[in-house]
Amino acid sequence: MASAHGELTADTPVDSLSEYDELDVEDAPALFNITVLLHGKPISLPFHDENATIQDLSDQVAEDLRIPPANQKFLITPKTGLLKPPFKDPTLQLRQLQEKKIVLMGATTAEVEELESDISERKARMERRRGALKAGRKVKAEKYRDAKKVQDEARYTFHTIRPLAYLPNPEKSQRFLERLRDDAGIKASMRKHGFSVGLLTEMNPAEHTTHESKTLGLNRNRGEVIELRLRTDAYDGYRDYKVIRHTLCHELAHNVWGDHDRNFWNLCKEIEKEVEQNDWRRGGNSVGGEEFYNAGDEGVSDEEADEGGWSGGEFVLGGGQSNGSSDQPLSRREIMAAAAEERVRRQREAKEKSKETGDSTAK
Repeated sequence: MASAHGELTADTPVDSLSEYDELDVEDAPALFNITVLLHGKPISLPFHDENATIQDLSDQVAEDLRIPPANQKFLITPKTGLLKPPFKDPTLQLRQLQEKKIVLMGATTAEVEELESDISERKARMERRRGALKAGRKVKAEKYRDAKKVQDEARYTFHTIRPLAYLPNPEKSQRFLERLRDDAGIKASMRKHGFSVGLLTEMNPAEHTTHESKTLGLNRNRGEVIELRLRTDAYDGYRDYKVIRHTLCHELAHNVWGDHDRNFWNLCKEIEKEVEQNDWRRGGNSVGGEEFYNAGDEGVSDEEADEGGWSGGEFVLGGGQSNGSSDQPLSRREIMAAAAEERVRRQREAKEKSKETGDSTAK
């Protein structure tokens, strides 16, 4: 029989349940929970039926999260895949999905209404614009955004940029590499030729310097990795930006041609011309200003820095140093010592030149 407070007891007849308050299933503890990720945030949905299905999940999402079934998509991993109403198998048990990752993609009713309102406002603005044009009034032109260009720039680029963290000031090398990536001329040429490079990184000068030559750049596996010699030999400065950009043009040509044959040189010159035509002074954008211009850091002029040969898929700067071991790489100590000697020599020459100029003026 029923208690005085309307509660059910073990003796209550089943046919007389309707005479009492309905059981509140929502107040009962959930048998299990299903977690879905919505906009990157986990949301736990409780279920009280052991045999709840994917259709029940859809219904609960519609009720609790206000996402109508037409807007719902469930990306379930691993293996299950993408499911959306109406489901091919609406009886799929949620218990089978409990340990899987479920990403819910869909717009709420409020978001849809907001989007529709935004579309209506845009249409209204366009109507007003057309009306103003018909009336002969001047209307400020909106900046045109080339969607294909934006898409191509995201596809044909240097997908990863990485300085050598163990060398001094890696932050500056990062900015140098970013400037190359964002150079208007480089971007235009990469879009035109469809160049996609996995990693753009810097080269350790000590590992690519011998008594005879200095490697300025190399391309591994036709664009998988491009390394550039950004720093001076003593690590205390950076090479001229345009010299490095010139090296990059050379390495990009190796994305197509491995050998230094006529095909390679034709493409290399074509890339250099494209980069120059789209230089920021001709309408592109300057990134980083002149932060990396250190023309005298290596004790050679820009013209001398461009001398040398190209060998083995690497851009090599020929050197005049030779002390009997041309194939042996210089140690870091030797590099720094040579750079220090060169700086002293330049300072001495500058003083002598200044003294000669002063004596001439005095006469």
